[in-house]
Amino acid sequence: MARIVQKFGGTSVANLDRIRAVAGRIKETIEAGDQVAVVVSAMAGATDQLVAWTRELSPIHDAREYDVVVSSGEQVTAGLVALALQAEGVDARSWLGWQIPIETDDAHGRARISAVDGDEIVRRLGGGQVAVMAGFQGLGSDGRVTTLGRGGSDTSAVALAAAIRADRCDIFTDVNGIYTSDPRIVAKARKLDKITYEEMLEFASLGAKVLQPRSVELAMNHGVRLQVRSSFDDAPGTLVVDEEEVVEHAVVSGIAHSGNEAKITLIRVPDRVGVAASLFGSLAATNINVDMIVQNVSEDGNTTDLTFTVSQPDMERTLRLVEDKREELGFERVVGDADVVKISVIGVGMRSHAGVATTMFSALAECGINIQVISTSEIKISVLVASTYTELALRSLHSAYGLDAK
Repeated sequence: MARIVQKFGGTSVANLDRIRAVAGRIKETIEAGDQVAVVVSAMAGATDQLVAWTRELSPIHDAREYDVVVSSGEQVTAGLVALALQAEGVDARSWLGWQIPIETDDAHGRARISAVDGDEIVRRLGGGQVAVMAGFQGLGSDGRVTTLGRGGSDTSAVALAAAIRADRCDIFTDVNGIYTSDPRIVAKARKLDKITYEEMLEFASLGAKVLQPRSVELAMNHGVRLQVRSSFDDAPGTLVVDEEEVVEHAVVSGIAHSGNEAKITLIRVPDRVGVAASLFGSLAATNINVDMIVQNVSEDGNTTDLTFTVSQPDMERTLRLVEDKREELGFERVVGDADVVKISVIGVGMRSHAGVATTMFSALAECGINIQVISTSEIKISVLVASTYTELALRSLHSAYGLDAK
């Protein structure tokens, strides 16, 4: 007997027919002899509608009341799934975040989980009951309902899996696993059987929307084995596991891309101590996250061009903030460019293999693609290129690293 957490996203529970199908899948797992706890998202589109209503009534709203409203979508789904299971003859009960409880901090709208008490859920599972938990929500220290931010149901599922010491946490979604690249762009992309936590964390943070980054980080920290599966077929998914479970690492596991990038360049910045600290300190103070950074010293040695990237939604705010600091920083002008994409090569095998960067740069050069910015980590190389070349860059790199499906 295994203890499994099954998480179903919004598309999986989008209507009553799909909820009945989800109940049927859960019943099959129960009949196989396993204990099952379920975590559900709101029905597709429900959260967007709830958010729109709160903003229409009060553009500058009380975050505590916002959480009360937007968390209700998961409550509805949890009750419906429990009813569907009961109609199938399965003993089931719905749970809200505060009933377990899932304890969080008081950062309403983006709360972080501090503790989960899984004892009662374990007792119920031992008695043969299916626990159906509303994802995305928790209980703050102020006794108010909190929400974990968009995509937070993944995090709820992993936290519950850790608390009840589950053997596995299955994330059911509208794709059947993790691919070597976006199959909508790279026709030869293939599904991976296994991927390490570190690789999945890079994929998730670089634009792959299959798993929420915080959920992957939590799974890695607590050793929760994840499986990404499709809600619409029974094919095996992709396991996200510790590095020791992968027998032989590929040098490169996949190619990811993020089009949510904007490049900011400060022209002719005085080359003096403290300029970068002042600039990036101001950005951090306004919660603008800076990603890639490159600095070039000019020929005269007195000025430099400073380039960095932020998310596209932060571009205009960043440009205004930088302009406000023109006199202090002393730069000549600032240029923003949202017509860029970040392409990343990811693989834990990079740690023990040379020449990965050379392959990347050569493949892009052969396609006539100019690299604007480069950043690296132990298992990732990222470059910034013009967005026009997104498809060409992904396909050429996918082939260059031998990732194409046979």
